[in-house]
Amino acid sequence: MAQEVFWQRKSLQEMSPAEWESLCDGCALCCLHKVEDEDTEEVFYTQVVCHLLDDETCRCTRYAERTHLVPSCVQLRPEDVESFHWLPPTCAYRLVYEKKPLPEWHPLLSGRSDSVIRAQASVLSVYAVKDNEIEEDELIDYVIEEAVFFRSKN
Repeated sequence: MAQEVFWQRKSLQEMSPAEWESLCDGCALCCLHKVEDEDTEEVFYTQVVCHLLDDETCRCTRYAERTHLVPSCVQLRPEDVESFHWLPPTCAYRLVYEKKPLPEWHPLLSGRSDSVIRAQASVLSVYAVKDNEIEEDELIDYVIEEAVFFRSKN
């Protein structure tokens, strides 16, 4: 029987910082702006992405400084796993928390850092505009249908 890999035998809270970071598939879907219905607290994704996104690599151009440069940037932390319900269903942090398998295109399985882009499961297949190209009150115009957004390819 094959040995279990770290994400199968450890909880998110038990992972080392390096394991935690490696779990991110680099999809950058968490970099999409979201709007929340104040009455229902339901979260809706938009096609508006952070201006720090690199359009080719699907990575943050200022990752180490992102939370200082963009105060609304969400920094995922192991202690917040119970609130990960807003993350896309393909997010490895959410999948591991829910005890579900990683998709075959995840870099930890494929061995390729660009496999999420090749699978068209990244923000590059979803976003229409960067946040510095529109006014904040226009966000609502970019809300996307869940069925379109979560067309995950396993």
